[in-house]
Amino acid sequence: MMSGIYKFSNVTKKFSGPEENLEILKDINLVIDEGESVAIIGASGSGKSTLLHLMGALDIPSSGTVSFNDQNLAGMSLEQKADFRNKTLGFVFQFHHLLPEFSPLENVAMPAIIGGARRSDVLPKAYDMLERVGLTGRAHSKVATLSGGERQRVAIARAVFLRPRVLLADEPTGNLDEAAGAQVSGLMHELNRELGMTLVVVTHNRDIAAGMNRTVELKTGKLLPLQSDQTCRTTPLSAQANGDVV
Repeated sequence: MMSGIYKFSNVTKKFSGPEENLEILKDINLVIDEGESVAIIGASGSGKSTLLHLMGALDIPSSGTVSFNDQNLAGMSLEQKADFRNKTLGFVFQFHHLLPEFSPLENVAMPAIIGGARRSDVLPKAYDMLERVGLTGRAHSKVATLSGGERQRVAIARAVFLRPRVLLADEPTGNLDEAAGAQVSGLMHELNRELGMTLVVVTHNRDIAAGMNRTVELKTGKLLPLQSDQTCRTTPLSAQANGDVV
């Protein structure tokens, strides 16, 4: 049986404005199992990125709890959150955020170097990771010379270099053409299967979402289940309307 590692319990997120509070997320209840792949879709401004930021301990809910392995993320110290993000999570964003002054090889190794590892120890492993994403021939290239798809593959290699338990991806193919987007999406699915890491992807692309174990939709701040299979935890819409877990 799968174990729920992420649990959202009655989560609300509000942002204060000069005249009113804007409620981005409304009473979200969600369980994500270890090793599962989940797509979160919705229109721009629906709260998809906010939901992902809560999972990454980059923000805290206005009310309710977001827990990982039954630990409330909002209750962590700043040091614990930094350690959680460095060792447990991998992040991939729409914009690759590679460091242009470093080679792709050095970019991939950077999480380990920041964590205190010696360059001589981690660079060979980073090279192996670049081989995994098909980019050994670009290991020492200038970042500026890489195509959009190549940059995003380097970003994915960097995100999974420390073998995180969870990969969080925010519109990872949003700036790519169809062919490059399909390649990046396929790579994330392979890593999800082969490394057993939980994959959560925020996307507006329903073709990408269709390849996931489960898809949920954010609409006006509320979470609606769209599709699932036997590997996923599901709840009827009628139960969700009463505040039960999706």
